[in-house]
Amino acid sequence: MTERLKPEHRRWIILVMIFFAIVLNYFDRQIVSILKPVLKSEFGMGDPDYALLVNVFTVCYAVMYPAAGWLVDRFGAGVMLFTGLLTWSAACLGAGLTRSFGSFLVFRGMLGLAEPTAFPAQLRVVTTWFPSTLRGTVNSLCVAGGTAGAIMAPPVVAWITLRYNWHMAFIIPAVLGLVLAVGWKLLYRNPPPEIEREAALGTPSEGGKFTWPQLWKTRSLWAILACRFVSDPVWYFCLFWLPGYLQEESGLTLAQIGMVGWIPFLAADIGGVGTAAWSDRMVKRGRGTLEARKIMLVTVAALAPVCALTPRFSGALTTLVIFSVVGAVCLSWLFSMSVVIAEAFPRENAASVLGIAGGFGAAGAMLFNHQVGQMIAGVGAPTLFLVMACLHPIAALILWAGVRRERPAPSTTILSNPATP
Repeated sequence: MTERLKPEHRRWIILVMIFFAIVLNYFDRQIVSILKPVLKSEFGMGDPDYALLVNVFTVCYAVMYPAAGWLVDRFGAGVMLFTGLLTWSAACLGAGLTRSFGSFLVFRGMLGLAEPTAFPAQLRVVTTWFPSTLRGTVNSLCVAGGTAGAIMAPPVVAWITLRYNWHMAFIIPAVLGLVLAVGWKLLYRNPPPEIEREAALGTPSEGGKFTWPQLWKTRSLWAILACRFVSDPVWYFCLFWLPGYLQEESGLTLAQIGMVGWIPFLAADIGGVGTAAWSDRMVKRGRGTLEARKIMLVTVAALAPVCALTPRFSGALTTLVIFSVVGAVCLSWLFSMSVVIAEAFPRENAASVLGIAGGFGAAGAMLFNHQVGQMIAGVGAPTLFLVMACLHPIAALILWAGVRRERPAPSTTILSNPATP
C-alpha cells in the first residue's frame, strides 16, 4: 500500500513521522527535569548529584552525535532513525522500570547515545526531499517536534505521575516510541531521482563531497562548531534546569508546572518556526540562501540579553515571560543552524557536519551544566544569567565572520547516496 504513494505525498507523511519521532525524543529527555524534586527524593540526590545525572546523558549525547552524523551519511536516514527510535525507547522503558540510581544513570546514558540519530537523519531527509525555497520552513516545522515534546511534557508528565507514579511517566512514551519505529520502517524510502534533482538545485552539491579529513580543514566547520559550543548551553538550561528552577526558586508545585511550564517552550516553537519562515521569504525575494539565514540569526541574537533580567524578578510569571523570549532565540538558532549547514556544505556532508556540531554543542552544555548546579545552590545566580545573556551575541559574531559556502576541490570523488532499505 505504501508503495502506491506519490513521492510528493510521501515526503509530507515522512515529515510528519519525523515530527512525532522528535516529539518523543525531547519528551523522553525532558521527563527528568520535570520530575527533578520527585527523583531527588526517590534517589536521595542533591543539586550536584542532579548535575551528574544530567551530565551522564549529555556526555553520551556529545560523544555519539558526531558518530551519528557519519552513520547517517554512510547508511542513510531510514535505517539510522529506525535504530535510534528503537534504542532510545528501550532506554526510556528501562529508566521507568529501574529501582536504583545506578541503573537509572545507565539508562540515561543509553538515551544519550541513541537520541543523536534523530537530527542528522532529519536533516538528511530535508536536504534530499525538499528544495532550498522550502528548506528553512520545512526544517523548522520538522525540528519543532522537539519543542512540541517539551511543551507536552510538563502537563503530561505531571498528570501521569500524579495519577499513577513516576515510573509510568517513562514507560508510556517508551511504548509509543516502539510503535512509531515500526511505522517508520514500513513507510520510509529514499527519494526518486526527480525529487533529488529538485532538492539539489542551488546547493553546493554539484562540486562533489568532502572526505572526513577535508571537512576539518574548512573554515565554516570550525565557525559552526564554535557557534554551537557557545550558544547550545542556553537551550540545555531551559530543558534541564528551568522546570526545577520554577519549582525551587519561584515556588511552583508540580501540578502548577503541569499547568504553565509549557509556555516558554510554546513561545520558543512559534519563534523558531516564524523566524525560519522569515528567512525563506528573504530567499524568495532574492537574498542568497546562506545570507538570509545569517541575517535572521544575527537579528534574533540581539534579543538574548533579556536573560540577564531573570534574577532581578523572583516571580514565576516574569521568569516565564523572560524565558519565552530566550527560548525563541534558542530555537531560532537551533532550527536554522541546521539549514546554515545545508546551505554551506554539500548535502552528502550535511549530516556529518550536523553531527559534529551537535557533539560540540552538547560538550559546551556539559561544561556549562557543571557550573549551573553550583551557582543555583550558591550566590552565583546573577552571574549565571548574565553569562547566558552574552552567549548568543558572541555566536552571532562568529557566524557572520566565519561561515561561508564551502565547495570541495574538483578532484574530490563523488559518491552516490547509500541505499536505505
